[in-house]
Amino acid sequence: MADLDRSAAEHLAAARESPHGRSAELLVRDGVLRQSILALRAGAELAEHNSPHAASLQVLRGRVQVTGIDATEPLEAGELVVLTHSRHAVLALEDAVFLLTTVTGVPQEGPPERAR
Repeated sequence: MADLDRSAAEHLAAARESPHGRSAELLVRDGVLRQSILALRAGAELAEHNSPHAASLQVLRGRVQVTGIDATEPLEAGELVVLTHSRHAVLALEDAVFLLTTVTGVPQEGPPERAR
């Protein structure tokens, strides 16, 4: 079981020391479900990228700005947003930690197809 408070503190400390200003860890991998904790030092950014099949971002500490989604206001600790299927970026307005939940694909119904 992951301790999010402890992980947030550890990753924020690592992000502050990192030359890139970030730290991340995959916490849950279960089929198509992924949950990762990411920490960004103030001013650090995850450059614009494509969204997976489905995703949400929950801020655990600090404030972030997500571009490319409907929300235009910064997100603060305790807030959760669904990431759209458009390209987006994440900028830390202050030291921040967030939980990223993604679905990387949709499992096929029924047995897998056989090659012929």
